[in-house]
Amino acid sequence: MRIELDRPRCEGHGLCEEAAPKLMHLDDDGELVIDVPEVVDGPELDAANAAVRICPVAALRLAAA
Repeated sequence: MRIELDRPRCEGHGLCEEAAPKLMHLDDDGELVIDVPEVVDGPELDAANAAVRICPVAALRLAAA
């Protein structure tokens, strides 16, 4: 699976970063950076799913790689 970001929609709330800190982070300007765009399985996939679900503006999604 691949984490995709709709950058114009992202408001930098940071909830996704809290849900998946090993996969993404907010930079110094509050912009989301996807550190690991390809997520195969296991705990990382669970964290990616949590980040997608928690985003208040639906700026993240998982797509087939």
